[in-house]
Amino acid sequence: MDIESILKQMTVEEKAALVSGTNFMYTNPIPRLGIPSLCMSDGPHGLRKQTEGGDNGISKSEPATAFPTAVATASGWNPDNLKKMGAAIGRECRHYGVHTLLGPGVNIKRNPLCGRNFEYFSEDPLLAGVMGAAEVEGVQSQGVGVSVKHFAMNNSENYRFMGISVASENTIRNLYLKPFEYIVKHAHPATLMCAYNQINGVYCSENKWLLTDILRNEWGFDGVVMTDWGAAHDRTAGIKAGLDLEMPGDTAICRRQILDAAQDGSLPMADLDQACWNVLKWIEQYVKPADTTPVDWQAHHDLAGEIAADCAVLMKNDGTLPLTGREKLHITGELFENMRYQGAGSSMINPTQVTTAAEAFQRRGIRSVSLTECDTILVFAGLTDEYESEGCDRENMRLPEKQLKMIDDMIATGKKVVVVLFGGSVVELPFNDRVSAILNMFLPGQNGGEATAQLLFGERNPSGKLAETWPMKYEDVPSHESFGKTLQEVYTEGTEVGYRYYQKHGITVRYPFGHGLSYTTFTHSEWQKNGNTYTQTITNTGSRFGGEVAQLYVDGELKGFDKVYLQPGESKTVTIIVEEKEEKAWPDTYIVPNLPKSYPITLESRFTDLQQSFMGRILFNAVLSVAKKQMKKADKMPDSPEKENAKKGALFLKRILESNSLRSMSMSAGQSMPWHVANGMMEMANGHLFKGIKCFLSPVKVPKLPKEENAQ
Repeated sequence: MDIESILKQMTVEEKAALVSGTNFMYTNPIPRLGIPSLCMSDGPHGLRKQTEGGDNGISKSEPATAFPTAVATASGWNPDNLKKMGAAIGRECRHYGVHTLLGPGVNIKRNPLCGRNFEYFSEDPLLAGVMGAAEVEGVQSQGVGVSVKHFAMNNSENYRFMGISVASENTIRNLYLKPFEYIVKHAHPATLMCAYNQINGVYCSENKWLLTDILRNEWGFDGVVMTDWGAAHDRTAGIKAGLDLEMPGDTAICRRQILDAAQDGSLPMADLDQACWNVLKWIEQYVKPADTTPVDWQAHHDLAGEIAADCAVLMKNDGTLPLTGREKLHITGELFENMRYQGAGSSMINPTQVTTAAEAFQRRGIRSVSLTECDTILVFAGLTDEYESEGCDRENMRLPEKQLKMIDDMIATGKKVVVVLFGGSVVELPFNDRVSAILNMFLPGQNGGEATAQLLFGERNPSGKLAETWPMKYEDVPSHESFGKTLQEVYTEGTEVGYRYYQKHGITVRYPFGHGLSYTTFTHSEWQKNGNTYTQTITNTGSRFGGEVAQLYVDGELKGFDKVYLQPGESKTVTIIVEEKEEKAWPDTYIVPNLPKSYPITLESRFTDLQQSFMGRILFNAVLSVAKKQMKKADKMPDSPEKENAKKGALFLKRILESNSLRSMSMSAGQSMPWHVANGMMEMANGHLFKGIKCFLSPVKVPKLPKEENAQ
């Protein structure tokens, strides 16, 4: 593709179309010039390719492998897991004709209540960066691009569509940008996805300091910057700031803004051409025909189980684990048969198959006996989709009350109690000191049940380490008083997030960052330093094969790690080279702006704010009825995985609608809620009936898209 020649031939209308998406997951083709459409699909721990005729929701997607989510894979401390997983996902992308995967998500886990923490790696920027880079390398090894997200400071869900992240430059650069910087410099991702939120009062989608000064000029990124779905605001300001592609597109207002600004000169043609150049280069590199050869789905299922087993963390064990298989077990808890293996939201995958813990036990001939018969109790507990999901933050850090009561009841029997945890986030463990063992499987993917059985019965040895701190209680978290409660998130704790905070202030935690037990024992020699090179010898002093992680901390901060696997009596020396970086002192001050008033309603208001007026309540309920209808339809379906996915989809839609703004709804809904309708709803919610009607009758006019011109 001769990009320079093509650019010279393109009309302004064609350029405006090229930097706008279409049909929710595609770039606009330019048939006249032979420019094809590029296909994207959600990730990041598997492929969610929408089926033909799908509703662009999170149901009705092609079968794909649901791998362990980031909360699990990060706990493996093994980048090779992510490379293998990424390569397998990339292979499935090629099979379905997907050119770019939307992921991985590498945002820092600032607070354990973030509803999307299951999709992020860690509270530590190095661990998040290394794991994210490994997944990027794996996916892109298959000739499929990625979109690293959400750039940047998207650390909560309640107000993510319009929230204001307020922090000092020192905090932003030395913590929240670090994973992105590492990935850009080490793995060269095809694209980055900018977040919805504002940083110090400027939306990420039009933040030149973020998208150009830092990302391109300092880090050397030369790929495409796209919006999160519906994150565009002022489209011409975005292009001038370094934003190339608006997704999902089909927004007449954005094309109108580009065309008008190009005509009056307020948008330099050089800026529009640069955005087009980046998109064309991306299309040239990644658009290829689908690979129709069969995918080895069983091999990918097996791989998902292997990774899950390597990532699980044995948090506590008094010697009860591993089980021998001869115990008289009483097995309880809804997650035994209905294992939660993935999170809820846009990353939800239609799995090729699912192996639950119940099925894995059945294959081994393990059955549950009554409580008047057992000697050991297995409790399968954890967070369900009702308690954590994309689109909202959790209300507290507790397990469901009915589960806590069940665990207390089991402890009261005096029998040994082993708790198997599933879930994507940190929870309080009030029963910790009264149970014999806690095995944390996190969200282990579609073969997580097999991995669970392997670990419980000693067929595999747990080797995961916590990628985030588990506090004693939520009140110990530095941002606990204000997190997720208002439009404005002030990062008063600075870089003191996670283990940095607890160590500095001497706060006792339930389980520290990097913690994880094994069925064998290891010794670590003292670190030996030679310049910026550190070495340590690890020896397996126990009787089982197992994995162990060397963790190097310098001045209380993780600077490197390496995972080794050792036979009994075997030793290995690990070498870690700490990257030398020029230390810079960035400004450590910030200004807290005044919060905007909740009324009158603006295009940036949270959709729930519409309920402040009579007309607004009518509009709010009308929109929310879509989700209610989906839930009623799902409830009528026969019990099946499809029913569960449909219910999850309806619940997610409800949460997204409630937390959206009129602007982001318009920017993500295409022709179903165009710009003039959003404006009309705003006016009517403010009591301006006739202004609202006028808006409804005044659609934005733009030329036909190039693909529509060609169709004639």
